[in-house]
Amino acid sequence: MAIFENIKLDKGLYTTGRGFLTELESVDPSENYKGTSLEGLDAFERQLKRFNIKVSGAGSDTIEKFFKTSDSAALFPEYVARAVRKGKEEADLLDLIVATRTNINGMDYRTITSAPAASEKVIPVVEEGAVIPEANITVQSNLVSLKKRGKMLVASYEALRFQRLDLFTVMLKQIGAYIARTQLSDAVSVIVNGDGNQNPAEEIDVQTAGTITYADLVSFWNSFDPYELNTIVASPDVAAKILNLSEMKDSYAGLDFHGTGKIVTPLGAKLLKSTAVEEGTLLGLDKGCALEMVQAGGIMTEYDKLIDRQLERAAITEIAGFAKIFTEASKVLSV
Repeated sequence: MAIFENIKLDKGLYTTGRGFLTELESVDPSENYKGTSLEGLDAFERQLKRFNIKVSGAGSDTIEKFFKTSDSAALFPEYVARAVRKGKEEADLLDLIVATRTNINGMDYRTITSAPAASEKVIPVVEEGAVIPEANITVQSNLVSLKKRGKMLVASYEALRFQRLDLFTVMLKQIGAYIARTQLSDAVSVIVNGDGNQNPAEEIDVQTAGTITYADLVSFWNSFDPYELNTIVASPDVAAKILNLSEMKDSYAGLDFHGTGKIVTPLGAKLLKSTAVEEGTLLGLDKGCALEMVQAGGIMTEYDKLIDRQLERAAITEIAGFAKIFTEASKVLSV
């Protein structure tokens, strides 16, 4: 009998602090299955196969299938977390604006910063015996503000037991999408207002209030030197104004947009539209050095309630916050 078929599953796999999958992989490493029919599956997916639980497709099983045995019931919280995580990933724009993600084990985190003067952004020739210029990196004064975002899953086991997992996955993915959108709002707030360390974004006005021109975009782009304006996050009304500029409506731009939905973006920057940005506002940033995302674990579930079928009030949450790396790498254009 294969190793994965002999593993005892219980709540203890969730309590170590390392995560359910990490614990499961430690006792049933995926590398042991190279060259077999199970290659490509992780430890959790092998357990689904062990109990013959199909979580997707028209022929997916019902939720009740997870609770046939106490061992298979221990898989249910991980299934919930994965479905929520998948929904979050599908709706998530954060990868397009975050330079780096930092995972921490506690709730207190103080990031680092560097604020070079204009003269320090140029690396001079160092003569023999001369002092090499310093690049000062310091710890920020205030902690990164971490926020818990999530939903309370309210439903009785009796109401859900005969529902297909494929449909339930859709519901869980939507929770993930909600988390992604609220975290984007948190990120936008930090870009605009700063992270509590007196580092709000510089605000630039267009030449004529209420109207944005290609010249405004060029001037905004030019203000980023020595950083690069490679990402724009605009409110829906500003995004529409940009796309209606004559410079954005040439034959190539129109053909590409109507044929593929891919926008020919202003000045080569990726254009993102989001209601998280205040109306009449455009955020510009150098994606590679503007924003840090700090996460205290990933998607968390109340595994004990989910395993014991007490679904009436089972929380699904994630804790995350944002910090600015280089203040001048993000700016605000007010239209």
